[in-house]
Amino acid sequence: MITKINNINQIISWDVKNNNLKVIKNSDILIENDKIIKIGKNLNDDKINKIIDAEDGIVSPGFIDCHTHPIFNDNRSLDFKSRIEGKSYKEISNSGGGINSSVDSLRSISKKSLYLKILPRVISFLKKGTTTIEAKSGYGLSTESEIKSLEIVKELDKNTELDIIPTFMAAHDFPKEYKMKEDEYVDLICKEMIPVVSKKKLAIFCDVFCEKGYFSIEQSRKILKTGIKYGLKPKLHADEFIDSNAANLAAEINAVSADHLMFSSIENLKKMSNKNVISVVLPGTTFFLGKSDYVDCNKIIKAGGEVAIATDFNPGSSYMQSMPFIMLLSNLYCNLSLDLSFKACTYNAARALGIENSYGLIETGYKADMLIWNLKNIHSIPYSFDDQNKLKHVIKSGRLLNWN
Repeated sequence: MITKINNINQIISWDVKNNNLKVIKNSDILIENDKIIKIGKNLNDDKINKIIDAEDGIVSPGFIDCHTHPIFNDNRSLDFKSRIEGKSYKEISNSGGGINSSVDSLRSISKKSLYLKILPRVISFLKKGTTTIEAKSGYGLSTESEIKSLEIVKELDKNTELDIIPTFMAAHDFPKEYKMKEDEYVDLICKEMIPVVSKKKLAIFCDVFCEKGYFSIEQSRKILKTGIKYGLKPKLHADEFIDSNAANLAAEINAVSADHLMFSSIENLKKMSNKNVISVVLPGTTFFLGKSDYVDCNKIIKAGGEVAIATDFNPGSSYMQSMPFIMLLSNLYCNLSLDLSFKACTYNAARALGIENSYGLIETGYKADMLIWNLKNIHSIPYSFDDQNKLKHVIKSGRLLNWN
């Protein structure tokens, strides 16, 4: 099956060699099955089966959302109400809200019902132009419920157009039954959960919420090293509330990424850069929580680091899926340039998931995940973030998606 995209005003991608925005004018794209096979002017092939008319629009890679928590039952709008009334994240958690309220909700619902509840969220990602996500477990916090969550991720990846990359994150919080017995829960993760997840091949990554009041440096190191032993690549939620030295741990264990990083020191960011750890910045979380401590991406870049951005879509602290809006926030509040925000949710987001050799660029041999925009330049994407009419078409694995 060969498909041609023609009448393209501009193809926008990232030039990896020269590290700048790549703009190709008035060229066509040929796709065979799910891969890009040729880019050039006036392409013709006797075997072309389908033509997609870009109608003088621009074509960009599909967005890659490299940090999400979509496997939950109910949302946490009551937490939002409490925040508006002045309660802190920790106060809400201590009063029965927060992550553990999502745990109770997820444990109580059947696997089939939970799958059907999550399915519309998957479609919503695609409608907003996101063609690949990373999806974390972490609202089960028991072996049974964490396995249930990851099995749902696997089924959604198989049964929908969205590519979903699974991350095991039982180290999201301590469940209520292990309060004051935190080390026992760490042992449960290491001795029971990780071996089962690995045996069933349910995850690629292992993530830990390394933060004061959650998992300590020592506990996080133990979990992540156990994950590495069982073939799970390490990631961290790092330094969201204070400089907990988690960014240093990310460098120490050669994590693929460290995410949040609001309070990471320049010294630790340099260590991450030296180990090629991608810095995933989540401005939607700061915005949704009504805080002002956005990450200064210039600090990361000056330390030699690479920045990816993601939604952190979750039921409590970032209930949003729009990558154009995340681009906008990164431009306005994180000192990330327009060009680098584009790189951050395409090529660098792919790097944060270890898939940069086949996703995140419009290049020959890459996955044919593309967006066709009713725009004249890439910078209009964050500018017009709320105009759904600007995104004309989503092409996933070479197929033009249609929700009518």
